[in-house]
Amino acid sequence: MAWALKLPLTDEVIESGLVQDFDASLSGIGQELGAGAYSMSDVLALPIFKQEESNLPPDNENKILPFQYVLCAATSPAIKLHDETLTYLNQGQSYEIRMLDNRKIGELPEITGKMVKSIIRVVFHDRRLQYTEHQQLEGWRWNRPGDRILDLDIPMSVGIIDPRANPTQLNTVEFLWDPSKRTSVFIQVHCISTEFTMRKHGGEKGVPFRIQIDTFKENESSEYTEHLHSASCQVKVFKPKGADRKQKTDREKMEKRAPQEKEKYQSSYETTILTECSPWPEITYVNNSPSPAFNSTHNSFPVAEGVVRPRLTIYVCQESPQSRDQQQQLKQENGDASVSTFFIYHAIYLEDLTSVELTEKIAQLFNISPRQINQIFKQGPTGIHVLVSDEMIQNFQDEVCFILDTMKDDSNDGYHIILK
Repeated sequence: MAWALKLPLTDEVIESGLVQDFDASLSGIGQELGAGAYSMSDVLALPIFKQEESNLPPDNENKILPFQYVLCAATSPAIKLHDETLTYLNQGQSYEIRMLDNRKIGELPEITGKMVKSIIRVVFHDRRLQYTEHQQLEGWRWNRPGDRILDLDIPMSVGIIDPRANPTQLNTVEFLWDPSKRTSVFIQVHCISTEFTMRKHGGEKGVPFRIQIDTFKENESSEYTEHLHSASCQVKVFKPKGADRKQKTDREKMEKRAPQEKEKYQSSYETTILTECSPWPEITYVNNSPSPAFNSTHNSFPVAEGVVRPRLTIYVCQESPQSRDQQQQLKQENGDASVSTFFIYHAIYLEDLTSVELTEKIAQLFNISPRQINQIFKQGPTGIHVLVSDEMIQNFQDEVCFILDTMKDDSNDGYHIILK
């Protein structure tokens, strides 16, 4: 297996490429996002622009980075010499990322014998999609309830400690690791590039993603907030086996080109080296205490400043008297208490995690006034009804499922909701 690093590009080449990329990407940005105009300050605030500022070659071109991340997937041969590499991935397939300690002797002694934390993200490469990332991911969540964009394959991984996946950050995973020990993390990307194309009539080119890794060390308060290193690479994700077909197609196209044309393109390498970039911007990182569970609670992960995101997702469906009667009949006929009818669930996204908010969301879901809901109860042990409080909601597991039953309030025209 051969690993190869690209030599640093000249300032003129990079500057020229950035100008062309800037002009091409701004064309049509207003048309695709809607009729409203966008200020240039908003556009320049996008994460990709902040990355490009730091991606220029450093003053010391021989600088050795403290870490190196190697994605074990081949680069495409159909990429021109001065363009960024592109790697094709299959949806849901496990891919290894080798976490390598690249420090010289005596460099960063403060992390010797200690853990560092790495956060892996799958983000949009395209600026226009970055600008609407929250809406794009929420739309994907709605169409794929219960699924994640990025997962860790824990049984395959080596050397990672306390792996975590935030239920509300579908495209992010994190873990601790010791740079002095062999560490390989296996990831799975479950979204495909064509899911985010603007026009879906068949044959569209999928949008590229970026796999970015940010690594941090502990500060004096034992919080992993001090940035050490960040790197990323460009990928496209295809349906299962689609990446292999695309790689084969690109290889066949290159074989048909004249020798002079082939010289304008990069060679394909068996692995992909993630290149240095700036850390993912505008994120507030908080300390996460160790827990035995892979999925942590919804209050312990980083949230982008200024962005309101659901902190808890629950799934509910309404149980009708007919379905209850049918279920009882099936149980009596089959003598099996596990027999149940088919229910269609709806997602409710909570931000404030209060009983008032839950009442309003349930009323909105079933097109009734919140005033018609007097109390919400949760069915407890032995069938008792426990009043749902703010504290109870804050302790719900993310993506918990409930069947809603209603009970008429004899004192007025309202109803009580029972979560089963």
